[in-house]
Amino acid sequence: MERKTDEVQTATVGRSAAITTPRERRAAGKAMRDTIPRAQHGEWNVEHGRPDPIDLLHRSDAGRMKELIPIRYGRMLQSPLAFYRGTAGVMGADLARMPSTGLRVQACGDCHLLNFGGFATPERNIIFDINDFDETLPAPWEWDVKRLVASIVLVARSNGLPDSQGRDSAVNCARKYREHMGEFSKMDPLRVWYTETRFTDFLKSLPKDVRKNVKKRVEQAAAHSGSEFDFPKLAGTVGEQVRIIDQPPLVFHPKPTQTADPVGSFDQLLHSYKETLSDDRRMLVSRYRLVDMAIKVVGIGSVGRQCWIALMMSEGDDALFLQFKEVVESVLEAYAGKSAYSQQGHRVVMGQRLMQPVSDIFLGWTTTADGRQFYVRQLHDAKIKPLVDTYDAEMLDAYSQACGWALARAHAKSSVSSATISGYLGSSSDEFDTAMGKFAVAYADQTERDYAALKVAVRQGKIVASETSHV
Repeated sequence: MERKTDEVQTATVGRSAAITTPRERRAAGKAMRDTIPRAQHGEWNVEHGRPDPIDLLHRSDAGRMKELIPIRYGRMLQSPLAFYRGTAGVMGADLARMPSTGLRVQACGDCHLLNFGGFATPERNIIFDINDFDETLPAPWEWDVKRLVASIVLVARSNGLPDSQGRDSAVNCARKYREHMGEFSKMDPLRVWYTETRFTDFLKSLPKDVRKNVKKRVEQAAAHSGSEFDFPKLAGTVGEQVRIIDQPPLVFHPKPTQTADPVGSFDQLLHSYKETLSDDRRMLVSRYRLVDMAIKVVGIGSVGRQCWIALMMSEGDDALFLQFKEVVESVLEAYAGKSAYSQQGHRVVMGQRLMQPVSDIFLGWTTTADGRQFYVRQLHDAKIKPLVDTYDAEMLDAYSQACGWALARAHAKSSVSSATISGYLGSSSDEFDTAMGKFAVAYADQTERDYAALKVAVRQGKIVASETSHV
């Protein structure tokens, strides 16, 4: 098994930055404006030779469970926003063609509004942060910012809000990122490492008229979280045995012809996973026995990759659901370089630990006998999804700013480049913020054109999409 430390990953993220003083780094960042003006980030032009997005999607189907691919496209057809959620690879190709500062951080890789939200820490506090890291990789910091702001305009359009509102919220998101990056760049690294966005702080930033409802939802999620609440939704008694209940086509026990069955060799798989845990957490997992495993279709971009849920039971018949999610190379790898970790689950876990203030205690990784690579986490732990489809202008703006804040913290925590980035962005000028508003609208337009191309491909029979595709 491959073994590398978090320090190796950190060194990889920051290797482009010479070891100098923060003041010198800020000066170097400021000097970069002469080469790459901040306003230039607002430009989006469809250059000749842009890869066909439908071809890129077809290529990304390789290795997926064929019977699930129509569900993937069915979900993407629901709206331009849903399409955007499934096309991180398309945008990665586009971002790689744009001018870049070259300042690398641990990037999320799929940084859009719906990949933020609330979750419980091991101490059972609810915090707000990024919560999806399947595509994480060291990459230029502005790639995450650009993907985030474009999603804001798409959400605004989906909710019937004018582009002026979407653009303004994108500008404010970028402003929060810039301001907080400046603050983090001056902090002691240990203080940055421990900084977290508590949900109470997030609530204070919300409009007063919605604060009460959001608080109630957070409290309900915290009170009804964990596997004991998932159990009646996902499992039951079948022939006097506890089993995961099939809910095809989204939860099912695959036939031998559909995929290699990991349950028969799960002792080895579980042993391999436990080896990636610290001793105390390995002991905790060992107090549960495997009862059943099934495929659960999740997300949009992940549909078709094997995603197993494992039902584990303690001696006292308490349930624990673990999710074994298949991952392949990050969509950014072709443009930002290979990961320091050849085991892709290892890549995801290390990226998550670098970017989040605190992570799931069950995070680990494993490889099946047929070479498929997975990362492991608890299925649900007070995860609170943002209901972005209900946001009015005021709520969208507040939420966008919170995401900008959280992204700045994640980037500052994972890289020694925060002072250089801050020097480049500046402390008083809104030039970069305005550029992000301009880019967000332009790339949302591009996404809608690509979405239209997908609909044409489906009508022409080049792509098969399933009607049974609710997320």
